[in-house]
Amino acid sequence: MKNREDASLVGKHCQYEYCNQLDFLPFFCQSCTKTFCLDHRSETSHKCANAGAWAERKRQAQLSKPSIGQGRTLRDKISEKPCASPDCDTTIGTSLTPGVHCETCNRDYCLKHRFKDDHNCKNLTPIGARPLQIDVAQRTKSALDRLRAWGTTKKEQAGRALPKPKPSSAAARMVAVNSLKKTAKGDDKLAPEKRIYVYVEAEAETAKAKFPKGEFYYSKDWVVGRVLDAAARSLQVQNVNNQSSDERDKLRVFHVEGGRVLDYGEKVGASIQSGNTLVLLRGVGAPADLIEV
Repeated sequence: MKNREDASLVGKHCQYEYCNQLDFLPFFCQSCTKTFCLDHRSETSHKCANAGAWAERKRQAQLSKPSIGQGRTLRDKISEKPCASPDCDTTIGTSLTPGVHCETCNRDYCLKHRFKDDHNCKNLTPIGARPLQIDVAQRTKSALDRLRAWGTTKKEQAGRALPKPKPSSAAARMVAVNSLKKTAKGDDKLAPEKRIYVYVEAEAETAKAKFPKGEFYYSKDWVVGRVLDAAARSLQVQNVNNQSSDERDKLRVFHVEGGRVLDYGEKVGASIQSGNTLVLLRGVGAPADLIEV
């Protein structure tokens, strides 16, 4: 009988410091999971230790739902940046103003400009779009012609300057690699077991000198893009890969023994062996372009 008359069994005490007021309709905070009275129900009034957690969970739940219209999706955790619409000053990528990505033009917009008609989508060139197929085919054919011409020239030069064939036996390759190790240049701090020793050359159209060459060693853990940067510096070849998006200006690495253009992201240790030859070529296109022909 005593328990039925105890008011604390019906309501709950406010957990805000210095308050402790008994409230018969308490409010539960979903951010810090504590109970408060009417006066301290908001996160601001009770100085919530985990403020914004409930709102963030709700936002994440909204992001997992289907996209807002065809070809448009909410972008989660993108860096803050202005809306892609030229006349809009709204900053997107925040918890209050999420960005909406248009897959047609590959840009991010605020909610006001998320529809195609609102940001003039049909008149925009998609960011990162590939050139017309006919242009790709023409550039690829030109690149392959250049590769063939380079190969023919190298065979002629080899016939005049190097009558003997390249080492084919394991013993001969080991002798050649040991000789290469004595002349190759690189970072002295790189551990010997991490090194790959290679011959590096540059096509005539790539550098001022005709077929400049060098002998270097690089880390097995490097990616091809890093090797390209280091080789270009060593051979004093102009490298504008980080400044131009046009494949005609970009340098690529051709692996002679593998007979293919290497991708920038490939690990050196997985694609190249000591004693191999790498050639710097400009304008040959990405590896995928060569495969399509």
